[in-house]
Amino acid sequence: MAEQTSKPAKPSQPKSDGKTGQPSSTGKPGQTGKTGQPKSNGKTGQTSAPAKVSQSPDAIEAEIAQTRAHLASTIDELAVRAQPREIARRQTESVKARLVDATHTPEGDLRVERVGAIAAAAAAVLVVLAVLHRRHRG
Repeated sequence: MAEQTSKPAKPSQPKSDGKTGQPSSTGKPGQTGKTGQPKSNGKTGQTSAPAKVSQSPDAIEAEIAQTRAHLASTIDELAVRAQPREIARRQTESVKARLVDATHTPEGDLRVERVGAIAAAAAAVLVVLAVLHRRHRG
């Protein structure tokens, strides 16, 4: 049986908030989680990062104005991205890029065998459509 060694117990002291010396319920100020983001207190998504110390009203107003401008530009960007014309443009770009990737080597040379295969597949689809169209009409 393996022997277990026990560590001497450390006296338990409440963690201080770092400012007033009072015990803190959230641990050390500015604690971060595994992702490097401040830990959430689990209530309303607020973090346990320390609050800013005594800013002047002018500084607070300037920060609010800067945040408001940033949010406005973000909303404008999202509005542009959500427009159907913009979505179609992005999809067209994506299809073109995939076609170029499929028909060209990394050096930029044309892959003749792939171009031939694509042309043959397109011709087969056209023949099938023509046959179906004639059967439907006649």
